[in-house]
Amino acid sequence: MLEIGNKAPNFNLESTKGAIDLEIIKDKVLLIFYPRDNTPGCTRQLCAAQDVLAQYENLGVTVIAINYDSLDSHQRFAEKYGYNYPICRDEGKQVAKLYEAATSEGKIIRTVYIIDENKFIRYAKQGLPPTEELLEEIIAMQN
Repeated sequence: MLEIGNKAPNFNLESTKGAIDLEIIKDKVLLIFYPRDNTPGCTRQLCAAQDVLAQYENLGVTVIAINYDSLDSHQRFAEKYGYNYPICRDEGKQVAKLYEAATSEGKIIRTVYIIDENKFIRYAKQGLPPTEELLEEIIAMQN
């Protein structure tokens, strides 16, 4: 996992909402790496982000999920659960590797980053951090 205070590596990926280039996003970014579309843990994690998407947006945060499944799979997953934020296709898991969210064998590690407007990592955690913790971190960044 990348350390807090590091510059976030740039990426440019196709997503369910078109091309996503980290460098041109002016907001803070909640970046979610998850293992698979349509699995219980991943569905729970992405639904949790969708449930408070308006709060994230009001705090100036862009939510982006990243996984290596196909765009068709991501699109079906997004439509099934009503995700209104982009799900990016990380073909070859190159971005996951840049963000140290993949093992040397290529298995995706559930990892969440919060990146500030200057593209520095302000929060990094593996697993499924509670929404309240993420919101607290984002609110603390406002001060």
